Amino acid sequence: MKILLLCWRDTGHPEGGGSERYLERVASYLAAHGHEVVYRTAAYPGAPELSSRDGVVFSRAGGNFSVYVRAWGAMVAARFGLGAIGRSLGGRPDVVLDTQNGVPFFSQIFASTLSRTSIVVLTHHCHREQWPVAGPVVAKLGWFIESRLSPLIHRRCRYITVSEPSAAELVELGVDVGRIEIIRNGVDPIPEEARSTAGVGDAAIAKGEAPHLVTLSRLVPHKQIEHAIDVLADLIEDYPGAVLDVIGSGWWHDNLVEYARDKGVSDHVVFHGQVSEADKHRILAGACIHLMPSRKEGWGLAVIESAQHGVPTVGYRCSAGLNDSVNDGETGLLADDEADLISKTRRILGDAELRRGMAEACVARAEEFGWDKTAAAC
Repeated sequence: MKILLLCWRDTGHPEGGGSERYLERVASYLAAHGHEVVYRTAAYPGAPELSSRDGVVFSRAGGNFSVYVRAWGAMVAARFGLGAIGRSLGGRPDVVLDTQNGVPFFSQIFASTLSRTSIVVLTHHCHREQWPVAGPVVAKLGWFIESRLSPLIHRRCRYITVSEPSAAELVELGVDVGRIEIIRNGVDPIPEEARSTAGVGDAAIAKGEAPHLVTLSRLVPHKQIEHAIDVLADLIEDYPGAVLDVIGSGWWHDNLVEYARDKGVSDHVVFHGQVSEADKHRILAGACIHLMPSRKEGWGLAVIESAQHGVPTVGYRCSAGLNDSVNDGETGLLADDEADLISKTRRILGDAELRRGMAEACVARAEEFGWDKTAAAC
């Protein structure tokens, strides 16, 4: 088949994250099984307009907002075999997978009208809690599009989402439950060069060394990395050498650096930025707890990546997706507020038997997931 995947970013984008990885792993699987696949996304500095990886053609144009407008024109052109997408696919796509990161590409209008293209909507989670960050006007418009307009336009489309809580949110917005399929994230295997480091974080704290906490996330406001810094600040008196490793990049970086300075813990927070897969796993393995204080998650891929190393996650119950990716009390603990986040982090740090049990449960849980399973289900 000829398949078009639409997403506002790819993993090479400075603000790319877990949802982009999900789509790219699906794309690679489809290409490996003989399908023609084009991944349409935004442009960014240093990225070519057209490139190919793992048999997938990446077509890039537009910025944060214009990516949608440019994609509309590209979809219309592709229906007549024109433009980069049309040429790469040899004509109009048979299937379009439209990623709705708050706002969809409305491929139901631009790709399927007067053709037989099938539209699938991929939604990791709803953005009700995140829209206010964009300002009052954009927030109202964005939530109207996500909660009212999109369900209406895509009322006959198949939906894919990544967790039970995200599926329930879609049903609340009026999407027919019979059209929703839950296909959870996979996880990449630990790189060979990082395998020897698995579990070193807990081993270090067991020997009385300073604990390392870690957070793996895009650095944007709704991820609430400030709360992880607050946890660290609370621990410093009892664990003077404690460190928080922050893996990831994003436009909120400078604000977080300033926040750590204001809390007096700058020397205890390491901002690693974007790192290689091997380095990411070495840092995860060196931690004893993964903190995910995000306001909202569809699933939380970093939960399972940390679990590969026996590292439990402490995050918020209200984030929705963590209720699915974290087995509360087994592979981590879910908190009700920031005070509870601190309390639950302290509970794990202070209980070696609990850490050992959680480490074993984390590794077993991580083994349940693989990208081949995810992509095959799509």
